[in-house]
Amino acid sequence: QVQLVESGGGMVQPGGSLRLTCTASGFPFNSFMMFWYRRRPGRERELVASISGSGVHTEYRHSVQGRFTISRDNAKGTVYLHMINLKPEDTAEYYCNMMLGGEDYWGQGTQVTVSS
Repeated sequence: QVQLVESGGGMVQPGGSLRLTCTASGFPFNSFMMFWYRRRPGRERELVASISGSGVHTEYRHSVQGRFTISRDNAKGTVYLHMINLKPEDTAEYYCNMMLGGEDYWGQGTQVTVSS
């Protein structure tokens, strides 16, 4: 079955950086778009970035453009979110996501806290 496991979260100071990793299994990884979402405190979950199966096409929400980079390693079945110049408003639980057969699959999430 589909499994998504996130890692790499933590607490950093403003301006710091983190790299999140999502390890996927249970489906033909390189055939599917992958997504990173986040849920900030008191807010709805929001799409942060997406990447095509080949890794060629990426998209970002406006507030993270230029600071976040999504990438993938199809040989390892992993998707990454490299975040630099982190801001307090990036504090959130970050989730890896994919869709298969009309169903959404989510990881358990990894917490990112940006605070001085």
